[in-house]
Amino acid sequence: MSDQASEELKKKILDYLGTVSKAKNRDVAKALGEDKHLVDKAIGDLSKTGAVEYLYLDGSYVKLKG
Repeated sequence: MSDQASEELKKKILDYLGTVSKAKNRDVAKALGEDKHLVDKAIGDLSKTGAVEYLYLDGSYVKLKG
């Protein structure tokens, strides 16, 4: 995945997470029509920058930080 595509995907993920309280990675991928592996990588990158955070409830979820 090119850096440009990666940045575009990250923006889509952040926009989507702004519409929900929390989501599983597979639900984000399905909502965006993207490959789950690419979404996992992008969410991992977003987590490292502090843009999103993981929640561990009855499973693993991701949400916008804050």
